[in-house]
Amino acid sequence: MQNIFVEVTSLDKRCIETFALSEEVMMEHAANTIAQLIRSRFTPHSSLLIVCGSGNNGADGLALARLLEGEYRVTVHLPLGASSPLAHLQRERIESLGMKHSSVEGDYDIIVDALFGSGLNRPLGPSAVEIIEQMNSMSGAKIACDVPSGLYPDGTFGNSVFDADITVTMGGLKRSLFSDSAKEITGEILVANLGVPRHFYETESSWKLLETTDLNLPHRTHASTHKGSYGHLSVVCGEKIGASVIAASAALRFGTGLVSIISNENVTIPHELMQSHSLPSGTTAIALGMGLGEEFCDDELSQLLDNTHPMILDADIFYHPIFPDLLKRPNIVLTPHPKEFTQILRLTGIADIDVNTLQNDRFGYVEQFCAVYPNTVLVLKGSNVIIGAGEVFYINPHGTVALAKGGSGDVLSGLIGALLAQGYSPLDAAIQGSLAHTIAAKHFEKNNYALTPFDLIERICIL
Repeated sequence: MQNIFVEVTSLDKRCIETFALSEEVMMEHAANTIAQLIRSRFTPHSSLLIVCGSGNNGADGLALARLLEGEYRVTVHLPLGASSPLAHLQRERIESLGMKHSSVEGDYDIIVDALFGSGLNRPLGPSAVEIIEQMNSMSGAKIACDVPSGLYPDGTFGNSVFDADITVTMGGLKRSLFSDSAKEITGEILVANLGVPRHFYETESSWKLLETTDLNLPHRTHASTHKGSYGHLSVVCGEKIGASVIAASAALRFGTGLVSIISNENVTIPHELMQSHSLPSGTTAIALGMGLGEEFCDDELSQLLDNTHPMILDADIFYHPIFPDLLKRPNIVLTPHPKEFTQILRLTGIADIDVNTLQNDRFGYVEQFCAVYPNTVLVLKGSNVIIGAGEVFYINPHGTVALAKGGSGDVLSGLIGALLAQGYSPLDAAIQGSLAHTIAAKHFEKNNYALTPFDLIERICIL
């Protein structure tokens, strides 16, 4: 996993003070990283447009132009002039080579956006909007220098934003690049070395980016075991039986030794699952909420949950009167989608907001909830899943549009429940279940609109 930072200005300052690097040296390294990327992916003498702003982000672009002059057919566009000292210096350097900055005409093989960096804190003016829209209309490969121009530090954007195929961010990963809305416009995200290896540049961060290599599957390593060695998940079955069956089937596929459906009445279920009208004595974890509806009255649920088993909570349980009491329990994992999370925030008195407000500040509201409930693990579903527990937070960026299908969330609940039943901590179960969920979806080889929950479950076995 990698560190993610809310801001990197302090890291730049630390790099200058601790390692005696100047801003200019760091800028040269940043420009060289993008130059090497272009050399590795695009043929020499391709047409290259670099659109530069007036500050240090624009200076990065000007330095890049100097490095690639002669290797590529470089056009520099400097629509806002040069205002920072380094922008003036880099402009003088390209002019000394006989390079000129000009207006944009025609189309290009490569377009580099060096208008604004990660410090943008004001709405874009009409001229900036026009420039960005012009770049977006071009057919060439698009590269953003640091962050796509128009993206704010909170991960939102206004009336216009550069639509990048690749984002080369400077020094360290910015949290703004991993908002749900930013996923549409960042493309592939790479980190530029600024003159020292990242482990020197970076400090420890409470926010982490999960990588596919962080997946740790529940492989069975001991020979002398039996089904009871791998836990027993009890899935509470409500009005929508299918949701419980999906969650239970996912749990069985992900290594749980035994899975029981808990129902008031006999229901038709797959033969490999068990069924009970009360909680089996060997239960090691409980999955509750998926398709629950109003099947169980308060007293029935209270009796069913009169234990200390770890629990995965999802969907309907967030609207149930018993939910506030469940938040007092240890060892629980919540897996709401955004609308459900607004219900949780409202019910707990943390915030009364709509979904749009939440989506514009997912990071902030997750931090608020985890500060109030530090012993609860929260998995906020979305394009980029956020997992929070106390003061530590993880972003899973591997989700795909294929998961936007009814039942996908039930699969996730089953995967996390499976790991809870096998003895994983709630945080580890959330991380590993979420990774398995998204990586399995990536393995779906058919059209992305066609993925079903049971397709997803089948792909768990080939991770």
